[in-house]
Amino acid sequence: MLTPFTVPTTAAIVGWLIALVVFVVLEAATVSLVSIWFAVGALAGLVTSVFTNDLLYQLLAFAVVSAVALAVTKPLVARMRARKPAAALGLERNIGRRAVVVEPVRPGAPGRVRLDGVDWSAVCAEALDAGEECLVTAVESTTLRVEPVPAGAAAAP
Repeated sequence: MLTPFTVPTTAAIVGWLIALVVFVVLEAATVSLVSIWFAVGALAGLVTSVFTNDLLYQLLAFAVVSAVALAVTKPLVARMRARKPAAALGLERNIGRRAVVVEPVRPGAPGRVRLDGVDWSAVCAEALDAGEECLVTAVESTTLRVEPVPAGAAAAP
């Protein structure tokens, strides 16, 4: 049978408090749910150290609680992240919006379109004349890939 590896209660409490703070600071620095489970486990080790000075039991509590916290929360967090659509960032927010042709756009010859008062270089597979409305389908560096607005499509807000 294993003999208990005992540590002074005060030393154990201080050690678990340090571990808890380190894991919380690490989590705050990464904000990626990297060490929050270990922080919960360190809290369990801290609580266990109040009741026993056997380091084996404290480490066992740390490991079990960390594993359970990971097993329980990881799928929940994954589901929550999957539900929330990623926000369009930068130029990607222009995809799906309508622009007005300023200079004719021809296949193989870029033209210009205006979107929110800003003129953009534009390319398309079909010819578009000045004054026509077009739909932005992609952003490639500083050039918009556009296409004619489908017939019968509702007007842009």
